[in-house]
Amino acid sequence: MAEAFPGVGARIKWPNDVWIDGRKVAGILVEGRPQDGWAVLGIGLNVATQLDELPEELRETATSLHIAHAGIATPADALAILLPALERWLAEDPLEILAAWRERDALLGSRIGWDGGEGIAAGVDDEGSLLVDADDGSRTALRAGEVHLRRF
Repeated sequence: MAEAFPGVGARIKWPNDVWIDGRKVAGILVEGRPQDGWAVLGIGLNVATQLDELPEELRETATSLHIAHAGIATPADALAILLPALERWLAEDPLEILAAWRERDALLGSRIGWDGGEGIAAGVDDEGSLLVDADDGSRTALRAGEVHLRRF
């Protein structure tokens, strides 16, 4: 999805958010059974929302394609760009997908916290887990859950 809207610098915030300039523009959820060959994908994308339309408490942490000056005017415009990009990625080799994710990792090198600790995000492993160099010197692989960027 990040390359579907060039010029806005979209990044992936593990495990399922897309950020532009450190602010959430999209969320992606997948429910599936790979062993049965199916999955359902849900994508929420802020397209035309203007800054003054965001609740005050979200103005520092959320954005839209409009706010990011992506040149997308309507949800239909975004869909016309997003669907072909998604179709291309669905046919891609999993190792290529993982490499692309790593290139767009929004957390890499950042201080993060999660229910259970804090540390420095150290990338994504081959199974898609978030690697974290914990404060106690250990490396932890987070397989699920939510992490928060520690802003100082």
